[in-house]
Amino acid sequence: QLRLLESGGGLVQPGGSLRLSCVVSGAEAEYYSLGWFRQVPGREREGIACISTNGHRKVYGDSVEGRSTISRDNAKNTAFLQMNSLQIEDTATYTCTAEPTSDPFSCNWFNGRWGQGIQVTVSS
Repeated sequence: QLRLLESGGGLVQPGGSLRLSCVVSGAEAEYYSLGWFRQVPGREREGIACISTNGHRKVYGDSVEGRSTISRDNAKNTAFLQMNSLQIEDTATYTCTAEPTSDPFSCNWFNGRWGQGIQVTVSS
């Protein structure tokens, strides 16, 4: 059974950077599109980034476009989310997602299996 484990979260100052990782276990990541979303209690879930199985398609949410980069290393069954110029508004729980797909360009933020999430707090 596929499982997702996020890491790399924590406390960072405004303007700082973080690199989140999502390790896939129980399955081969190359058959899954991978994504990230975030959520703050009381607010709607927000799509952050997703990447297709071959890495050729990447989609970003408006709030992180231009300052975040999603990538993947299928050999390591891992996806990464590099976030720069972090702002207080980026404080949230970030969750990794994995959706099985045969479409090499499929990319979704919310579909499929979810990880448990990891907290990112931006504060001075």
